[in-house]
Amino acid sequence: MLFALAVAVLLGLQYQYWLGENGRFEHNKLLTQIETQQRLNGNKTSVNNLLRTDVHDLKNGLEAVEEHARLDLGLIKPNETFVQVSTAPTTHSR
Repeated sequence: MLFALAVAVLLGLQYQYWLGENGRFEHNKLLTQIETQQRLNGNKTSVNNLLRTDVHDLKNGLEAVEEHARLDLGLIKPNETFVQVSTAPTTHSR
């Protein structure tokens, strides 16, 4: 009788270890979620650093403001010539 009780307790503990609310499978699932979130956070950190340097450049110099005006707004200074280069592939028909 004592042996059967010990086996039942052992099986109950094994069930809690593998399949319980805070069991091994749940632990592995949480570790996978943590790795995924850390990868996403790393990507966001690099984007944030890029934005931080961009803001710093915009606050401290006119070159960055002029660059943004040229790229985003099409700024052309007096006595400059605008040249547009097409990067579209060329197709030849016979």
